[in-house]
Amino acid sequence: MSLYKRKDSSSWWLKVSISGRTIQRSTGISDKIKAQEYHDTLKAQLWQQERLGVKPSRSWREAVVRWLTETSDKATHKEDIRKLAWMDQYLGNLTLDAINQDVIDHIRSVKLKEVSKATTNRYLALIRSILIRSRDEWEWIDKVPKIRLFKESNSRERSLNFDQVKALMLELPAHQRETVMFALATGLRQRNVLALEWSQINLALRHAWIHASQSKNRKPIAIPLNDTAINVLQRQLGKYETRVFTYAGRPLKAANTKAWGNALKRAGITDFRWHDLRHTWATWQRQAGTPTHELQRLGGWRTGAMVERYAHLAPEHLAIAVQRLDSKFEGYDLATVNQK
Repeated sequence: MSLYKRKDSSSWWLKVSISGRTIQRSTGISDKIKAQEYHDTLKAQLWQQERLGVKPSRSWREAVVRWLTETSDKATHKEDIRKLAWMDQYLGNLTLDAINQDVIDHIRSVKLKEVSKATTNRYLALIRSILIRSRDEWEWIDKVPKIRLFKESNSRERSLNFDQVKALMLELPAHQRETVMFALATGLRQRNVLALEWSQINLALRHAWIHASQSKNRKPIAIPLNDTAINVLQRQLGKYETRVFTYAGRPLKAANTKAWGNALKRAGITDFRWHDLRHTWATWQRQAGTPTHELQRLGGWRTGAMVERYAHLAPEHLAIAVQRLDSKFEGYDLATVNQK
């Protein structure tokens, strides 16, 4: 019998056999007529898959589970989980082949009302990556809708001067002052500061390191420690066995807190994110004369392109370069001769 009842369930169950393969499951439906329709539809789909080579319909949630499993080593894995949790309200009940341009445009429109174009792009790019992998690697779908991203500017260089930093420090709680000071001294990203462990530090050699698995570009970062960074670390000694930065006896988990936002307001600082501390560090480094190739290594950037945004902040080395040609012209008078 293809439809039957079980004592432990109010729903109808089905049993379908195609070419020796048997599928037995609950329909999740208590009405027999609707359960029969579900049975007939499923049987037709299985026949199409078996005889005509039609791909089985896969759900967005199936794709999400497989994506998160295969990309669990990504530096942004936790961020992907958060983004995908938000997307579930719009995509969770859809099959992959039902995700069309209209669905994408709706998500784009809704998200843009909440966040910036750049952040909206991160959500759209994640959807695109999952759909492309579903098509090209898993072969679950045949085509992917064209997902347009907003044009972004990579020229954001928001940074603070020393007076602004002093004003901010006066307003921050003590535990946040330490993380901010360490970030300004090392240029580390927020997650690397908060997750820093004592096993990654050698105070005697004045050296710290970020493991490849913890860095954004999946390469280890060597961090020489200056006096400011050393002083911050020494103040943290004995507070926690493994983690460096703590609050109330527990490792810090977040930096973009309400206290951080309120401190910025009291200090009169606007349009400033925690990540802009890294921009501030890079700006100060360039103004102090640190060359591009050294800044790239210190900041853990994969290429010099990201570092070039700070090049205009220290033109002195270019002035020195052009003066090297002066010696070539010594003894020559190249002034225009007035002809009578």
